[in-house]
Amino acid sequence: MNLPNILTLSRLGFAFVIMVLLTSSIPFAKTISLVLFVIAGITDYLDGYFARKMNIVSSFGKLMDPLTDKVMVCALYVSFVEMQFMYQGRWVPLIPAWIVVVIISREFLVTGLRLLATNRGVVIAAGKWGKHKTVWQIVSIVVILLALSYRYDFLRHADAKTIADFDFGLVIIARGVAIGVALITVASGFLYFQQHRDLTS
Repeated sequence: MNLPNILTLSRLGFAFVIMVLLTSSIPFAKTISLVLFVIAGITDYLDGYFARKMNIVSSFGKLMDPLTDKVMVCALYVSFVEMQFMYQGRWVPLIPAWIVVVIISREFLVTGLRLLATNRGVVIAAGKWGKHKTVWQIVSIVVILLALSYRYDFLRHADAKTIADFDFGLVIIARGVAIGVALITVASGFLYFQQHRDLTS
């Protein structure tokens, strides 16, 4: 196992630890989650950098690099579904499950299309919309993690009204950002299938 592949697989560990932290009541767990997510993002850059620099680009790395990124994104979005907030007099998930199902379904379908293409000797490179999708997924997660860090680790001693007002805004912003990401995710997936519809015939 070479260094780039170790860095790639480390994101699976990061994803698990972040999920545990996000759903725990440990002090500063949300802030630690944010820091770990940033570190995981750095490993995403470093694995490619070292693979090229050391001239050890492998098929395993090409396969696992995007897959570990998808696992990371999906794991965090699932964690957001589990987190409950008071909103308009009732407890609701930070992000509705249907949004996460849409995002995860797209990832499974596109991964399946790429595997089908590989079996036919075709390599599907990441398209412009796919890259946009990834960027906005990461941006949305960072925004939500920043808000959660502030809410739980820096606003925890505030009065009840301040926390309630913040939670109201947090739910609205998180859901709005997630819906935007879901739309971009669906659009990019649709374009993938349109561009490679010959593979499904």
